[in-house]
Amino acid sequence: MTTTHAHSEPSRLQAILRHDTTAGLVLVVAAAVAIAAYNQESLRPLYEGFLDTKFTVAFGDTGLSKPALLWINDGLMAIFFFLVGLELKREVLEGNLSSRDQIVLPAIAAVGGMAAPALIYSLVNLGHPQLMRGWAIPAATDIAFALGALSLAGRRVPPALKVFLLTLATLDDLGAIVIIALFYTAELSVLSLALTGVSLVVLFLMNRLHVGRTAPYVFVGIVMWVCVLKSGVHATLDGVALAFMIPLRRRDGSDFVHELEQALQPYVKYFILPLFAFANAGIPLDGFNPRRLTESLPLGIAAGLALGKPLGILGAIALAVRQGVARLPEGCTWRHMIGVGCLAGIGFTMSLFIGSLAFESHELATSVRVGVIAGSLVSTAVGVLVLVTARGAMAQPTGTMAGVPGDPGDD
Repeated sequence: MTTTHAHSEPSRLQAILRHDTTAGLVLVVAAAVAIAAYNQESLRPLYEGFLDTKFTVAFGDTGLSKPALLWINDGLMAIFFFLVGLELKREVLEGNLSSRDQIVLPAIAAVGGMAAPALIYSLVNLGHPQLMRGWAIPAATDIAFALGALSLAGRRVPPALKVFLLTLATLDDLGAIVIIALFYTAELSVLSLALTGVSLVVLFLMNRLHVGRTAPYVFVGIVMWVCVLKSGVHATLDGVALAFMIPLRRRDGSDFVHELEQALQPYVKYFILPLFAFANAGIPLDGFNPRRLTESLPLGIAAGLALGKPLGILGAIALAVRQGVARLPEGCTWRHMIGVGCLAGIGFTMSLFIGSLAFESHELATSVRVGVIAGSLVSTAVGVLVLVTARGAMAQPTGTMAGVPGDPGDD
């Protein structure tokens, strides 16, 4: 009896930690703590002091010295994007993105879901040229929060709907990565870019030689990260490039990419993303008064997320279905698609990240946070309400669906 109980407790804990809702709740708590600290006169100096504290890594006379906020946004978030890159690679080679039938509708929806929010934001801020740099902020979807919110609807959600949202959000992340690479880079350093290219060649050769140990990739990846950081291209893109160079499998056939994903996910879910949320969500509570929300920057972001996302996704889906290019996921109704379109408007982590690249001033950064949090809250509330009241196929409690492993927390 004792042995059984000892084995059941870790299994229960692991199931809780794997649940999408748990990761979302940790992010919410981290953001709430940041807001509380920012609005307490006694705690604000400590909060801002932590973010401004400089950390230095040096080798002889050469080194990097950055405040904690930039180490989080440039360094730790590169690890997050490394995990995203691993997931993208696996999905493209043998997952949801490897099949035309599974990828067509989410791909079309992702395009609409990025274009419409950007258009709405641009229309709202048309008379403010200095704010147009933020057009991509509402175009992103936070996978962890969106899947966590979807799980709140429980067994009312058809299994295929989770696959659709996961694929949509993954493609959305890929689009965000492309946007960051093309539109949010500083002046480029030719020497640093050349050294980055050398690092990529080394990683490519390691891939072709099927190097199956993690340490060599980590070492070259860190060197490449420094080069990318100095090049003017945003350093988080190093994570994606490194992930694409990891062999899917080792010579003995073991799944290298999947092992790395499994090893990184707990740290990303329960340390990196919550720390990012804590560092970037601090806003004055008086920023949520109606007057502040009518300012063009937060209004454009909130409207882009809460209105642009569902309108763009639904419009793209309707066009694709009407033209016979694709059909709705199995067991899903139009009400389900409305709900998932709203949940895609949960921008949080990715939107805050793009906002930090678009605007450096404290005042504009605060407005970005107000718009992202307001839009994400509305998207969550409306999306969950629509899905809870939807009728359709009931989710299966166990097993697999469309290549997605069954999760003990899916119910």
